[in-house]
Amino acid sequence: MSPGSSSFGGPPCRLRGVTKRYGSTTAVSELTLEVHRAEVLALLGPNGAGKTTTVEMCEGFVKPDAGSIEILGMDPSADNAKLRARIGVMLQGGGGYPAARAGEMLELVAAYAADPLDPRWLLDTLGLTEAARTTYRRLSGGQQQRLALACALVGRPELVFLDEPTAGMDAHARLVVWELIDGLRRDGVTVVLTTHQLKEAEELADRLVIIDHGVAVAAGTPAELMRSGAEDQLRFTAPRRLDLSLLISALPENYQASEVAAGEYLVEGHIDPQVLATVTAWCARLDVLATDMRVEQRSLEDVFLDLTGRGLR
Repeated sequence: MSPGSSSFGGPPCRLRGVTKRYGSTTAVSELTLEVHRAEVLALLGPNGAGKTTTVEMCEGFVKPDAGSIEILGMDPSADNAKLRARIGVMLQGGGGYPAARAGEMLELVAAYAADPLDPRWLLDTLGLTEAARTTYRRLSGGQQQRLALACALVGRPELVFLDEPTAGMDAHARLVVWELIDGLRRDGVTVVLTTHQLKEAEELADRLVIIDHGVAVAAGTPAELMRSGAEDQLRFTAPRRLDLSLLISALPENYQASEVAAGEYLVEGHIDPQVLATVTAWCARLDVLATDMRVEQRSLEDVFLDLTGRGLR
């Protein structure tokens, strides 16, 4: 699934201070980000956070009110005709013709590409062969999503935008799409996707950008975000009422150690091998055995909810 060759050597996707307003509502506010070549970047955020608007501006469907966007070194609005053959777009709503058959739709999109993938192979890969003669309106929601993905990929794009690519899919179809996206990355294709599924973002993305109220509130790899501003927890069991003063003095500054229940101890801070060694040395000094020792880390869901709030929108 290798993309066509490109002479452009910069970031495939770059936004600088991008703002988009709809009346009094600011959908995206001064957003700056770069997507690296052969990278999967996931945009996360609650409903109405500005994810889809961001992607639509990158695709050239919506013009920003301020800032600049470069897609493969070009303006996605002014140079849309030149870019169309080099990018793939999967819209959140599918975008299919209601009366067109699935196979016909994919063949039509492939006909506009210089070196398309085999539409029959894509249909088979995405489990759509038996639905090839079914009209778009009669496809299930998951089938419509898979057909939209096939249409985005059939032209061997260099850069792909996927808006909620697995929405409405069952677990099996979701795994097939995940494998396909991972294959795109291995073939050097750059992928920008939006998703509500934190597991999906954690599994697929090289980097994440969390957007809330149109503002990027955090960015980094999944591991970096789960570590940032977070305190891990080391829990263990030992005899009750041990003197913690020596442990606290041996731990790095701002670490906490406490007996949270009878014989259950908690150390809070970034837990690394040195901290583990400090705790076990303290136990050895007191001639006690710590049991049931475990490190608990924040999940991506914890980070997401801390940044964007826990209320419904």
